[in-house]
Amino acid sequence: MTDENLPPIDEEEILRMTTDIVSSFLTHNSVPADSIPDLIRSVHATMGEISGSSAKPEPKSKPAIPVSKSITDEHIVCLEDGKKLKMLKRYLRSQYDMSPDEYRRKWGLPSDYPMVAPAYSRKRSAFAKDIGLGRGGRKGK
Repeated sequence: MTDENLPPIDEEEILRMTTDIVSSFLTHNSVPADSIPDLIRSVHATMGEISGSSAKPEPKSKPAIPVSKSITDEHIVCLEDGKKLKMLKRYLRSQYDMSPDEYRRKWGLPSDYPMVAPAYSRKRSAFAKDIGLGRGGRKGK
């Protein structure tokens, strides 16, 4: 029997399977708490694709500005709406419910595409060094 002959699985069953898969994965793997929602979304989307019940992919969007002009020293420009930001990650989550990886995939960006403006990153790095972060911990007694 081929996949085309199988009836699509309903949303309730996809949710049940997603829950089972994610809970089993989390039982056997250490995952940061802030990564769990992305894991759930990813498994759910994959289950929907496999079952044939997912919606057709949206047509390719056009970025608000050319990718080559989206990074300046002072700002990162959001390709979704053209807004200039110093930090993109939180904005993407709050405005578009999108993770940095989803954003990079959508726009075909490299995995090392920054989510923080270069000048802001340097400023935060200098501040952290000034207060002593990254210099090794205290010695035990």
